[in-house]
Amino acid sequence: MADVSRIRLVAVYAGATIGPLAGGLVAPILPELSESLHTSVTEVASSVTVYFIPFALLQLVSGTLGERWGLRRTVRTAYLVFVVASLGCMVAPNLGLFLAGRAVLGAANAFTSPLLLASLGDLVPKERLGRAVGMYASCMSGGQSFSPLIGGLAAGVDWRLGFAVVAAVSTALAFVPPLGEPRPGAQAPPWRPLLSVKMGLLSISALVSFLGGAGLPFLVALYTHDFLGASPEMAGVALVGFGLAGLALGPIWGTVCDRIGGRRAGVIGAVAGTGLVAAIGLTGAMWSLAACWTVAGAASSLLTVSLQNLTMTAVPGNRAGAVSVVSGFRFAGSALAPAAWLPLYHNSSTTAFVIAGSSQLIAAAALLGLGGRATAEPAG
Repeated sequence: MADVSRIRLVAVYAGATIGPLAGGLVAPILPELSESLHTSVTEVASSVTVYFIPFALLQLVSGTLGERWGLRRTVRTAYLVFVVASLGCMVAPNLGLFLAGRAVLGAANAFTSPLLLASLGDLVPKERLGRAVGMYASCMSGGQSFSPLIGGLAAGVDWRLGFAVVAAVSTALAFVPPLGEPRPGAQAPPWRPLLSVKMGLLSISALVSFLGGAGLPFLVALYTHDFLGASPEMAGVALVGFGLAGLALGPIWGTVCDRIGGRRAGVIGAVAGTGLVAAIGLTGAMWSLAACWTVAGAASSLLTVSLQNLTMTAVPGNRAGAVSVVSGFRFAGSALAPAAWLPLYHNSSTTAFVIAGSSQLIAAAALLGLGGRATAEPAG
């Protein structure tokens, strides 16, 4: 039985990579896609937005629906949808069908990432939950960091191979879904607790954490081009440190949350992120920018892991519902970031980074506002 549980836990961590992998796969292959689908790079770039819109919106309900339908059945079905949609993207003869496949992939991811995270509560003891959540966040960062590499390597032979990888991994994971049976009738997870003050504060923190932190790679890339004269290749090298910091430090931050509590850890991450993001607009060399952005990634990872830990215990009767709602707000922050910061950047790059970084203080204030409502604090 212990071996079976270990296999399921490994499968959950592996499943954490599949959504970011599918989402970021197209970034390095846009020229190849435009040529193959007989369209412009600008039009095919919309496949990124088409993926994330259903992903973010459906998370507002996917967790609760998954709890009602059963985590095991829901996640397995989502994996199979991943397979079909990935194969559809592989053989799409035109942009319309390719975009349809990308939208279906995003919708399926809404029923995997938050539900897999919620399933950790049934797989690991409470005293080790923080580290498990940190490991999950680390795997998500790994998928996000390496998806452009996998897409680029595939494009060297045929861009379709990238989607073949997603389909193959999803097929394997469908054989090892998480635990969780349907909860019909009186056992159905409630919707009302998702509208609590606690959930509101966590959602605000999540939105701002991406709006003023993890959602800023586009702004950093622009700064390297406009003020540091960097090539796209050098900008990519400078940007990768953010994700690698999360990949390396996720389990450590989980242990920190176990020891000092998710709320305190999150406040530390938010305050540290404020200063680090603000400093980016003052850097005058690629090495200093890369250093600031990498350490900002470490702070952002701490904030993300703390929010995930707090959310896991926020609504005990509907854990997956709480996780999916807060995750939806995180990605909404990424979607809003360009509209929020580009106008400021064009007037003053320094001001844009200072205000973007300072917005994370809202996350710190919201976490402090949890007060006695926080349930992920250590005993004593």
